[in-house]
Amino acid sequence: MAQKTMIQAITDALRIELKNDENVLVFGEDVGKNGGVFRATEGLQDEFGEDRVFDTPLAESGIGGLATGLALQGYRPVPEIQFFGFVYEVMDSINGQMARMRYRSGNTKNAPITIPSPFGGGVHTPELHADSLEGLIAQQPGIKVVIPSTPYDAKGLLLASIRDNDPVVFLEHMKLYRSFRGEVPDEDYTIELGKADVKREGKDVTIISYGAMVHAALKAADELAKDNIEAEVIDLRTVSPIDYETIIKSVEKTNHAIVVQEAQRQAGVAANVVAEIQERAILHLEAPVLRVTAPDTVYPFSEAEEIWLPDHKDIIEKVNEVMNF
Repeated sequence: MAQKTMIQAITDALRIELKNDENVLVFGEDVGKNGGVFRATEGLQDEFGEDRVFDTPLAESGIGGLATGLALQGYRPVPEIQFFGFVYEVMDSINGQMARMRYRSGNTKNAPITIPSPFGGGVHTPELHADSLEGLIAQQPGIKVVIPSTPYDAKGLLLASIRDNDPVVFLEHMKLYRSFRGEVPDEDYTIELGKADVKREGKDVTIISYGAMVHAALKAADELAKDNIEAEVIDLRTVSPIDYETIIKSVEKTNHAIVVQEAQRQAGVAANVVAEIQERAILHLEAPVLRVTAPDTVYPFSEAEEIWLPDHKDIIEKVNEVMNF
């Protein structure tokens, strides 16, 4: 099994599905000749041609409208939003059109559209590039939101997303693109959407996270183990819908939980996870469910982002607060 970066795993998935299904089209700003800002589509236009992998104007609203129209004509569009901070320009297409297609048409039409987009902090990008805006989409019924944390998950989840008959926003944390390698099969495989993954078993406290914060949670769990606190780390992988069955099963075992997200406290999906745990498992909790998040401010300029972003030390502090409640 090959060792691959997340960006290589994503390219693998796109190549496999372009080969498997002639109705799959990949398009967006600079995804063709240049292979994308992060080279996620590198070589795909040469291999599959300009009719299957092509550049669009710098107009997210146009990209979203094109994707919706193509989906209604039987295609499986994969329209990239170059950075998710620019999603505001295409929100009507995503939340107002794609997410409602099956309901609006009385289940006679669907929108098999997968929207990949880079996001996330820690890489010193310009303003509007790093914002964690997954909560804006997760609040809209009718659309799935997927956020992988490993190369293996990225490939399997992306293949599953493209084959799904409903729209999927597929968010790729920029810090994870090339920061490490993981084992990724060369062959075709999928990972079920809406299914969380227990990245580390534990018995004392449940740490629930997604994206880059999964790695902060695992680092915190390693440190906590030195103090005889065994943390169970759950990677949501899909933040809409959320796999509450896996979460509640863990909380019933550990009796303590914290939820970690990179997004601001008022944003993201952590608040909803906390509410669901306390509604479904209140009698199993020995302490309130606490959150580790960024502060409720606009994302800072890059010089300040390291002190703004939550890290493993913040997680350890919250775990100790829960355990000593």
